[in-house]
Parts: sequence; C-alpha cells; structure tokens
Amino acid sequence: MSNFPTLNEQMDVIRRGVSEIIPEDELAKKIEKSIKTKKPLHIKLGCDPSRPDLHLGHSVVLRKLRQFQDLGHTAILIVGDFTGMIGDPSGRSKTRPSLSLEETRKNGQSYFEQAGKILSNNNITMVYNSDWLGKMNFSEVISLAGKYTVSQMLEREDFHQRFNNEEPISLHEFLYPLAQAMDSVSIESDVELGGTDQKFNLLVGRTIQREYGKEPQVILTMPILPGTDGVEKMSKSLDNYIGINESPKEMYGKTLSIPDKLIYDYFLLATNISAKELQSIQADLANSSINPRDIKRRLAREIVALYHSPEAGIAAEEEFDRIFIKKDIPEDIEELQYGAAGSSVNILQLLSETKLCSSKTEARRMVEQGAVSINNAKIDDFKSEIILDGEKIIKVGKRKFLKILPC
Repeated sequence: MSNFPTLNEQMDVIRRGVSEIIPEDELAKKIEKSIKTKKPLHIKLGCDPSRPDLHLGHSVVLRKLRQFQDLGHTAILIVGDFTGMIGDPSGRSKTRPSLSLEETRKNGQSYFEQAGKILSNNNITMVYNSDWLGKMNFSEVISLAGKYTVSQMLEREDFHQRFNNEEPISLHEFLYPLAQAMDSVSIESDVELGGTDQKFNLLVGRTIQREYGKEPQVILTMPILPGTDGVEKMSKSLDNYIGINESPKEMYGKTLSIPDKLIYDYFLLATNISAKELQSIQADLANSSINPRDIKRRLAREIVALYHSPEAGIAAEEEFDRIFIKKDIPEDIEELQYGAAGSSVNILQLLSETKLCSSKTEARRMVEQGAVSINNAKIDDFKSEIILDGEKIIKVGKRKFLKILPC
C-alpha cells in the first residue's frame, strides 16, 4: 500500500479502546516515517499455543491488529511453538506445564485458522519462533541472559509475589520474556500488541531490542475483557466465554447473559460500531427510560453478524424469542436414535452418552441445579430411570436441546 491515511486518522483508529501506548510520541514518529517512506510498520502479536480455542477475549487484541492491517501495516503473527515449551508464567502462581513442539505447532495452526475470521488475508505473515530461538547456541543464550538482571525480573508482580511467598520460580521462567523479546529482535517489530497482563513482557522486548542495536518497539496494550459472569477474565475453563466458532444461537444467547455493566465495554472492544454510535449507546445506557435489555439485543446481533452474517443475527434473535419468550422448541433441533424401545436408562448415562453433558459428573450437577427437563417435565433426581417409550425432547440448561427416538 503506497497511500496511508494521515497521522491523525491513523491515531484516531489506533487509540480506540486502548489501555496504554508506550510511548505514544514514538508511535506517532513511526507512523510519520511510514507515511513518508511508504513502508508499512511491522505489527507483532504473539499467539499463545496452549489455548487454541479462541473467544471474544482473544478477539480484542486481534481486532486491534486488524485495524492496523486496514491502515496498511503488516501484521506478523508469531506462533510461540518454542516459547510454548517454556510456558508463559504471566499471572501464574506456579510453574506452567510445558508443551511439546508438536502440540504447539498443532495449536498454533488452529489459532491461525480461527484468527482468520477476524484478520485480513492481506498484509499478514505467520512465523514460528522456533525458526530463530531453536538455532541459538548456549553461548548466545548466556549472552542474552546477561542483558537483564534478576532484580529487573523480580519487578514483575507475579514473580515478586512468588518470591516473597517462597514459592518456586524455575530459572527457565525467567527466560520466557527474554525469548519473547528475541522475537521482536528477529522480526524487527515496530509495534507489539498484547493484553494488559503482558505489559512486562512487551517492555522487556524494548530493552532487548536496544541491546541488539534495533529501534525499540512501541507497546500497545488492550484491556482484558471480562467473561459473561462479569467478574472473571473470559476463559473456557471458567465457562464464561463466547467462542468465535460458536453457532449464532449460542453467541446470541450468551451475549444476552452478560451483566448490564459490561454492555458498553463489549460494544467498544468486540464490535465495529462507530465512535458516534458508541456515544449514542452511552447516552442510552444512562437513560433510565430505555431498557438495557434492548441495547443488549442489538449488541448480540452485532456480534453474531461479525462472525456469521447480519441475517444470522436476526435469525438468532427470532429463535431466542421463540424459545425463551414464547417457550417454543427450536426449529432445527437435532434428532438422535438412542436405545431400544421400551428399555430404560439412568438420566446421567443418557445425558453423557448423548453428549448433552461432557461427563456424568457434569450431568449430575445439571440435574441437581434443576437445569434438565424431558418433554417439559423437570428431572430433579439424578437416580431417575428414563423409559425409552417414544419421542423425547431433552433440554439441558437454557440452550441445549436434543430429540431422541428409540431404535
């Protein structure tokens, strides 16, 4: 791309939703130089190969990377196949389990495929950091380690807390931010993106780039998106996530479940609506005569439209209303032939074998929570035996339905 937007136009886009730009004046200088030389900046984002399933929490920084692409700059996705074998200690109270090179490669490819729903196929490069880190010999590692002190490492909050609590810190964990910094040296990163929890690692990159005679990168951190519970960081393990590969009805329903206090943040960080529309939404949220539920319905449609289509967003809303307002059954409910006619099966076995629950433990929890019904009759005893005597519609939670027919 030879003609970039003006400096002010670029900065307006880049500043949206950002926590920090360190330092902002250096970013402005880099952009001015880029415009003058007609050379795109290298925008770096490291992919965590330990979590291949992407959700809206991951999308926050990916969407910022896409904005840089749209401004004409080059996105460089670094799959940390080598650093994944160390394990990122950020925010950890104990040493993180390491992954094999094969696991990190497989997860990295999955990450890239899912990120394609957000990123453009233009102005993008994907690389593996084993390409340079795996070639460093021991003397080079010693030289790298000599460029940062233990006291500097212990300035990092999680290391500091573990040290004070006399909890183990393995020496290889100190190498993680240094290895990540070498990524910035190797690709000559101009800007590195990350969540606020990555600030220390990103700043180490600036220091190490200087040590190797490179122009230091600018750091751009993005907020951590809370999950649907409104409390914890969005996480699949906490089941408070909205996956970018989920169906429209799952996306829509989960979005409606977020607390009202998160509506504006989700519009800001997870949608493409304009700054003017954001101001309007902020005013609507402050207006006591407007029901936040109606604003949240628009948010849910916007998110579904991003990952599927506007039509899918409308259809998901119509289905949600049909199921939860009109109390109907979904039109596209899955059917499964299961069990012999006239036989009986324990409810926990039924739920686990039909994959409505991932295990009998989860099935028991759902039954005890009153979240399981068959043909609209609630099942409240996990010892219940279900007679397979005809068509049965099983409902688990708010959005899982299955029609079973005996063989």
